[in-house]
Amino acid sequence: MAGQVLQVYAGLQSKKLPSDPPPGGRRIALLSNQGEIGGGEVMLLAIAEAARELGHDVTVAAPATPSEVADTARAAGFVVERISGEGARSYARHLRTWARQHDTDLLWCNGLRPALATAGLPRRVVHLHQLPAGKTVFAARAARRRALATIVPSRFVAERLPGSRVLENWVAPLDVVRTPQRNPYVIGFLGRLSEDKGVGVLTEAVNRMIADGHDVRLLIAGEARFVDATTAARIEADLESLGDRVERRGWVDRCDFFDQVDLAAFPSVAAESFGLVAAEAMSARCPFVVSDAGALPEVVGAEYPFIAPAGDADALAEALVRALDADWSTVTERSHSRWSEIFSPEAGRGRLAALLDSLLADVSHS
Repeated sequence: MAGQVLQVYAGLQSKKLPSDPPPGGRRIALLSNQGEIGGGEVMLLAIAEAARELGHDVTVAAPATPSEVADTARAAGFVVERISGEGARSYARHLRTWARQHDTDLLWCNGLRPALATAGLPRRVVHLHQLPAGKTVFAARAARRRALATIVPSRFVAERLPGSRVLENWVAPLDVVRTPQRNPYVIGFLGRLSEDKGVGVLTEAVNRMIADGHDVRLLIAGEARFVDATTAARIEADLESLGDRVERRGWVDRCDFFDQVDLAAFPSVAAESFGLVAAEAMSARCPFVVSDAGALPEVVGAEYPFIAPAGDADALAEALVRALDADWSTVTERSHSRWSEIFSPEAGRGRLAALLDSLLADVSHS
């Protein structure tokens, strides 16, 4: 599994070796939420790369086990601190000890776990990739105490988390040579196979399309990571209802996925804090349909024409049919321009530069 994940995210790795930061560069430690790579860890690696390009001296602190984040960061040429610990509590305890002893200008806590583990320490930034809910509301409140800033990925989250600042995520450019539409049409899903990502709603919508005479297939790229066994079994049963009309591909290269589908679908049911896969589709000039869950409409833009109500299989099926019949030339070019202006690495690096300048100025004055 680890090898497949590293291959998927190989584009995040830099060919450059670490070097001494130029004058003005500061020491920044990025603390990982977990050892496995999820959306938040993708952004940790992207932030590390951008901060290094801005001339800062970057260290990544991540669990020794699982080692996906640590291995990927090390392969990219970063100084990596592998933090020991059996389980979340042990990792948090060892991470706090390391952070107290490590001499740095900025502690960037990439997720709630490192933010809570280092609560009360100076020069901290709390970067939350998910909107706190349930018990995590109280944990987030404690984690944010005395932090320089709380960073979130969208206005959707910022409006629900007073006092936070927005740093939109960004994704690498995807060079995809789009092939003509296939027969039957291929609808693709890319992401974690979970109920909150709308896999069940999507399979129901595709079944309804087939029942209405539409010749379509579903390509599933991803696995049930961070999903309990009962939920994984329920999702598997949903997929099996499609019979030979579904193909499971597991972890695949992003470019390969977007080249192999006629239309992507990201029908999340739970409110998304951002929407990395939608931004990737925009970069790849791939047609796609999203739900209106959380920040997804914010990412794709107010004028995007293919947004379905979250959790509504009938509406999703209707949107997919409309999308398959649409002329995409204008829509995909407009989406690609939006990616370039807002969600490209260049745009992200510019936002990060301004944010770091502000945070480090606060550190200097404190």
